[in-house]
Formats: sequence, structure tokens, C-alpha cells
Amino acid sequence: MMAAGEKEYIEKLCAQIVDSAFSVHSTLGPGLLENVYGLCLARELSLRSIPFKREVIMDVEYKGFTFKSAYRLDFLVDDRVIVELKAVENLLPVHEAQLLSYLRLTRLPIGLLINFNVTAIKQGIHRLANFECFPQRNI
Repeated sequence: MMAAGEKEYIEKLCAQIVDSAFSVHSTLGPGLLENVYGLCLARELSLRSIPFKREVIMDVEYKGFTFKSAYRLDFLVDDRVIVELKAVENLLPVHEAQLLSYLRLTRLPIGLLINFNVTAIKQGIHRLANFECFPQRNI
């Protein structure tokens, strides 16, 4: 189970990430490619001195075998929050399933799925939790 101080830190971190996405979207609006939003979000996080890694290559272990470079995280923010970006007309269940799988495989508690191809960015931000990290479901 996660310590209370860690929960508070992750909450603040998520708020900073969401605010950064709002800033990018208010400047650029919808209609660009995912990569453009990724570059601009990276710049915004850097300007705010928020530590992150982009395009993080991850391995998968399966029955004693490690598959190298099995998947890629768009962003790993402060080694605590996964951020997956989209620029699509509609988010599909598979997009949420992808992020939930990443959370489970990395054993991280929180992920943000951000679709920039929306009129109001608030509609495009979805927060998902890995309930294996929150057995009491009180996040």
C-alpha cells in the first residue's frame, strides 16, 4: 500500500501534468498529430521543472522469458505517473485497456490518458488507476 505522503505527491504531480496539457491545448487547439502534442507537452513539463522521460521502452516477462522492447510509454513522469497521448476523434475502450495494461505491468498506481483532438481538453483527460496499488480503492 502507498504511504499517505506519496499519495499526496502523486495527486499534485497529476494536477501539474493536467495543467500542462491544458496549456498545450489552449495554445495549439485540436487537429494536430499526436507527436506535435508530445513535443509541446515535453516542453511544458520542462518549463515547469517536472522530471519525465519520453518514449520509454519497456520489457515484458512471460513464463521465465523476457521480451525486450515489448512496449513503449509515451511519458513516464517522475517515475510515478504514465501519460499516454492520443489525437483521435474518439477514445476507444482499447485505449483505456492499453494504459491499464501498462499500469499493471509497471506496477505503477496512476495513469493519464490525454486525447488532444477535442474542443475542450477537459473532455479528453481520463485518469486511470491500477487498483492493485490501492487495495482499499480510496484514491
